[in-house]
Amino acid sequence: MRIAELIQRWKEGEPSHTSVCTYSINLPLRDAARIEALHLMYPDRSESQLMADLIRAALDELEVAMPYVPGKRIIAEDDYGDPIYEDLGPTPQFYSLSHEILRKLTHSQSAK
Repeated sequence: MRIAELIQRWKEGEPSHTSVCTYSINLPLRDAARIEALHLMYPDRSESQLMADLIRAALDELEVAMPYVPGKRIIAEDDYGDPIYEDLGPTPQFYSLSHEILRKLTHSQSAK
């Protein structure tokens, strides 16, 4: 999800994801004030839901912004037959770690 899509989503009252993991964070006062302002503007969303939506959108955009660093090994070909080289940048590690941790979190949630 993109940051730009959040306001429309909040206006339409789309539900948030139900499986959650709790974090406690310290926010600078300016950011806390902005979260409170968003809560007043979208009272159907809790501050926690607003922050979760913002973090999710920021992480999605961060994934897209991670640099592609082509390796030497060809792993596939595109639609035009051009080679696609393995990615030596941070994206593969981020995906791998994210999926591994998600499996662990899902397993520990289902064990409760």
